[in-house]
Amino acid sequence: MTIDKTEILKALAHPTRVSFLEWMREPGQHFCEQAHPLEMGICANQFEKKCGLSQSTVSAHLATLEKAGLLKTNRVGQWAFYRRDEENIASFLNDLKSTL
Repeated sequence: MTIDKTEILKALAHPTRVSFLEWMREPGQHFCEQAHPLEMGICANQFEKKCGLSQSTVSAHLATLEKAGLLKTNRVGQWAFYRRDEENIASFLNDLKSTL
């Protein structure tokens, strides 16, 4: 996947989305109450519980991060599980480092 720096920077412009990525970096520390194995990703409802935002607001933030290529989604039935896309994050950081 080709990274779109502008899309990523827009996604990172909101502190809630940055927090989501930070929490997902250490899921065992931040989402230890999740019933499903963390290897599946973080269930969207865990973000709602952690930050106190509505389901629709959390979904919008997660969709923005996914659209920017910073998250991967695993859908299981009605549930959506999210993981950081470490490869795209590293590629973005390397690209940013070489261009700024």
